[in-house]
Amino acid sequence: MNWNPVPGRVMSIGLALALLMAATRFHHFGAATLLPDASLAVFLLAGFYLRRSGLFAIYIAEAALIDYLAIAYGGVSDWCATPAYVFLVPAYASAWYAGVWYARRFRPEWRTVAPLFGGLLAGVSVWFLISNAGFYLFSGYFTDMSWSEYAARVAKYYPPYLWSASAYVALAAIVHALAASTARASQRA
Repeated sequence: MNWNPVPGRVMSIGLALALLMAATRFHHFGAATLLPDASLAVFLLAGFYLRRSGLFAIYIAEAALIDYLAIAYGGVSDWCATPAYVFLVPAYASAWYAGVWYARRFRPEWRTVAPLFGGLLAGVSVWFLISNAGFYLFSGYFTDMSWSEYAARVAKYYPPYLWSASAYVALAAIVHALAASTARASQRA
């Protein structure tokens, strides 16, 4: 049984995910008063709930617009705005398709939690590899640094990305389970 959302809910879910990305993308890891960036989780969850490739393009455009506004008007550094920025498209596609992959395996049973977090781990890991390899190769900042030295320097960023994406996805899974439980209870009544 694949996950097939009720058509009327797709727009609500899509809008909620877009708003979550808009509210959190300005800061990668958050702060005491800011939530960490939910973009990775948003792409994974949108892949699960929405799946259509055209919607992926809309989320990519939203992410680029947010980044532009953050740099142009929000005081965020443009250090990451290099030719390597284009690698975020296949990087986020890895998270999106991890969500699509899990949607095909989803069952309303506890045993599908393991594939959920396996897909999350794979999606975040591939995202991290693509985005960082692209940045290393095409940003123009690391011409004198070996790949192993670069990898050692950026490895410390992997756990926060994995942790924040996992937290958002876990919260979404809880909300999903509660909503499904409530729907089943109302159908029985």
